[in-house]
Amino acid sequence: MGHVVIVGAGQAGAAAAAKLRSLGHDGTITLIGAEAAPPYQRPPLSKAYLLGEMEEERLWLRAPEFWDEAGINLMLGRPVSEIDTLRQTVTVGVETLAYDDLILTTGSTPRRLPAAIGGALEGVYTVRSLADVDRMRPEFVAGARLIIVGGGYIGLEAAAVGRKLGLEVTVIEMAPRILQRVASPETSTYFRILHQEHGATILEETGLDRIIGDSRCIGVRLKDSRVLPADFIIVGVGITPNTAEAEAAGIALENGIRTDAQGRTSAPHVWAAGDCASFPLNGVQMRLESVGNAIDQAELVAENIMGAGKDYIPAPWFWSDQYDCKLQIAGLNIGYDRIVTRGPQGDAVSFWYYQGDRLLAVDAMNDSRAYMVGKRLIEAGRSPDPARIADPATELKALLKA
Repeated sequence: MGHVVIVGAGQAGAAAAAKLRSLGHDGTITLIGAEAAPPYQRPPLSKAYLLGEMEEERLWLRAPEFWDEAGINLMLGRPVSEIDTLRQTVTVGVETLAYDDLILTTGSTPRRLPAAIGGALEGVYTVRSLADVDRMRPEFVAGARLIIVGGGYIGLEAAAVGRKLGLEVTVIEMAPRILQRVASPETSTYFRILHQEHGATILEETGLDRIIGDSRCIGVRLKDSRVLPADFIIVGVGITPNTAEAEAAGIALENGIRTDAQGRTSAPHVWAAGDCASFPLNGVQMRLESVGNAIDQAELVAENIMGAGKDYIPAPWFWSDQYDCKLQIAGLNIGYDRIVTRGPQGDAVSFWYYQGDRLLAVDAMNDSRAYMVGKRLIEAGRSPDPARIADPATELKALLKA
């Protein structure tokens, strides 16, 4: 079999390489990563790793010997400088590799605040890579004043770490509520109260005017002219798909690197998966930013390289750990018009997203049973009566048999 080159050594790239080998691909596989670290998982970076509860080696997706034993060539710390889709080559430094199939799993980059408003000052961080977190970890000293710009999951996870370590934490969110882009008002309220109960300050509908400081940040000025002091700042305002290499190679973009339902890009023998890739769903090019999508999409591409001819049907899942709360999400809540609440029962509560009579998604807080049942129902295309979901007397597992 031919040479498969994978550009991007994150979750998706590692999944594609491993899947190809498990499916019996006996040609050369080369996995190229711009970071020097071996392929690792990112979600714990803003949780257990930042807290100091997880060592770097536990982040690694595979044991070091796996790559040699599987015959997968790792080229780490070596960014790609050019992709030539006509000659079917990838250039890394002075080395040029010929490929039979190319998979782009280039991931994404955190959005940064403009330098004109202080985004480039020392002490202003984003959370995406191992190096990002290693740089900021020394700042997490009890009593330090941390301001987080952006009330999404990354920002809230960092806020929880800060409070657990004894920092003074303020979250600034310009939207009317935290998590507005990704969750229901009920879920937003749950996490707002959770953070406030742990001593974090949540400022919603609050715009940032600029970060204050000469060479290093010392605080922020808000749109309403208030000034808040800060010892350091974390910016969590979303991510941008890494598409520069694809664009330079003339590969079509649309909300990321555009693929068809099977993961092919506009260039022959070039595929894409993970955060950088969009795929067709309900008439639009959808891009999902999650571990589950990265793995599933990458493994599907590997199968299709091996001739499976499968379309990608997403089965989204996501999780977030904040304080002692474990949030698990199943499904896509796009287009919901109704929320059904189950609980609380003890510290467990779940919110079920419906569009009409159709179940779309579930947010489950400290309720793994609601998550697992909801996930199985969604994947099976089944939508229980909302009244049964809300009824505490309903045994959730019975819904799977109905």
